[in-house]
Amino acid sequence: MSTSLLRNLSLSALVASSMLGAYSCVQGGPEPPPAARPREVSPPAELSAEERATIDVFQSASRSVVFITTSTLRRDYWSLNVFEVPQGSGSGFIWDGDGHVVTNFHVIAGASRITAVTADRSEYRAKVVGADPDHDLAVLKIDSPERPLSPVKVGSSKDLKVGQKALAIGNPFGLDHSLSTGVVSALGRTIRSMSDRTIEGVIQTDAAVNPGNSGGPLLDGSGRLIGVNTQIVSPSGAFAGISFAVPVDMVNRVVPQLIAYGKIIKPGLGVRVLQDGIAARYGIRGVVLMRVAPGSAAGRAGLKGAVETEGGEILLGDVITAIDGENVETFDDLQTLLDRRKVGERVRVEYTRDGKKSETDVTLQKVE
Repeated sequence: MSTSLLRNLSLSALVASSMLGAYSCVQGGPEPPPAARPREVSPPAELSAEERATIDVFQSASRSVVFITTSTLRRDYWSLNVFEVPQGSGSGFIWDGDGHVVTNFHVIAGASRITAVTADRSEYRAKVVGADPDHDLAVLKIDSPERPLSPVKVGSSKDLKVGQKALAIGNPFGLDHSLSTGVVSALGRTIRSMSDRTIEGVIQTDAAVNPGNSGGPLLDGSGRLIGVNTQIVSPSGAFAGISFAVPVDMVNRVVPQLIAYGKIIKPGLGVRVLQDGIAARYGIRGVVLMRVAPGSAAGRAGLKGAVETEGGEILLGDVITAIDGENVETFDDLQTLLDRRKVGERVRVEYTRDGKKSETDVTLQKVE
């Protein structure tokens, strides 16, 4: 054996010995100081009854919540090519086993494509079945033949109490199936919809609601739907402690009509009215009738619209001032009061004609 070969063998043995020594040092060396050791795991404490109840509600109700994304078509200014761009996102929930999904109208307004992602991460192309901008509600439809859907449990909002527990599940900032908890902060609030109509009986809560939560369910402590999260009050655009939900009693009245007809069947008088701004300039408090359709509910009750004299002067019609004893000062007031009624229901209409007060009974008709 040559000297060079012995030298190489010795070098190899030295390297191997050094590596073994380093390994032995790591394995059998001195113990690390206590601060460098993992902490001992404390045994878990028992969950409280309230925590277990909240967990149960989330695990059950989250199966009903869907993540909604929308896109719209845009045309390039120079090439005139049409392309699809993301528009926004929101939340919704399964209404029934047929695949109907409830969300806010403002979540899907103007969208050319709507995608709904269910709790099991399945994506579905959703189509709009019906929409009600006045109450900021919309119904979508997804086809889910392979997997059974989990409709949300429906509760009631008429017997809610300030201080009772409220839970919101949704997709804030695109973070799907997030849970926030709080209480019912106030009842009977009013907010404005996208159509600038008043939504009454709104629920106020301090459960955190952020962009992306819109259209998601607000639940009570037992996991029943009590409202649809729709708006927040915040100077920054993020949650600031005040959020609003459309009450479930209104949802339960509107959604079946949207499924059946694609729109709300509204009770009305069958009239056209003067714009509130013009009436206010003339110091008129009430709703001025400009046209009463022949054979309409108002016409059969004897109400009269505006007329034009031979000289071209317009004489204003009757001015509605109250419905069933509740004051009417604007068209929104009138519509809000009528929305509480049903087609075929009789109401007492108070009005003035030529400065004289009168009243008459009107049987409400269906209006577009």
